[in-house]
Amino acid sequence: MIGEPTRGLVASPTEAAQEAAQLLRDMYHNWVEPERADMLVVLGGDGFMLQTLHAMLERRRIVPVFGMNLGTVGFLMNEWRPDYLDDRIARTKAFSVAPLRMDAETIDGEKFSLPAINEVSLLRETRQTAKIEVHVNNHVVLPELVCDGVLVATPAGSTAYNFSAQGPILPLGSSMLALTPISPFRPRRWRGAILPDRTRFSLRVLDAAKRPVSAVADQREVRDVAKVDIAIDTHATLTLLFDPEHALDDRIAMEQFVI
Repeated sequence: MIGEPTRGLVASPTEAAQEAAQLLRDMYHNWVEPERADMLVVLGGDGFMLQTLHAMLERRRIVPVFGMNLGTVGFLMNEWRPDYLDDRIARTKAFSVAPLRMDAETIDGEKFSLPAINEVSLLRETRQTAKIEVHVNNHVVLPELVCDGVLVATPAGSTAYNFSAQGPILPLGSSMLALTPISPFRPRRWRGAILPDRTRFSLRVLDAAKRPVSAVADQREVRDVAKVDIAIDTHATLTLLFDPEHALDDRIAMEQFVI
């Protein structure tokens, strides 16, 4: 007979999360090491959830995650409640999240490949504006975007930095990506684009030595980039579990009405 799925527990180093983790260990005794678990319970905030998801992507061992908020915003988390945990997990709604893959090359020829769950952003490093040539599916769509930066956001990340930069909110499951400029100067009237998630982006930094630009995949930065290629990572799909009344797709959709 096949046994029940095993669950692991990971918690942020904050005092509140560590106390909550100890409470769960005292209340429930069938925990296994996170590396052996079939699913993870994650305690913390959105930042710790992203850290946990990135660790799974790097290890290439991906399991469903059920987060409970012991941070600030907790957009990717469920409400913290320790009671009836197994019943609660059994009733969850699963959402698939496809991360981006950023392949960056610096002006010195160093190469980096990093995942991004929310967005990949290019940002000017100095007081001078960045000048970026934008390619979409190997076609030059903007020969020179003069700006503070530009980003590519997933639906899961569209309510974060992308929305702050006046980008659109993308419903989860829309199979779309947002290409959003950050403080664009030229072309003045261009405010971004929404494109299918099969799109491949290539961002080439013009005059990269004089106008240095950094590339950031979620929280990880590569300085002095010359070229950045961005596309959905078709080999990695993350699964987030949510209480039925706290579904991620509803939360993302409702953000459009927050004033």
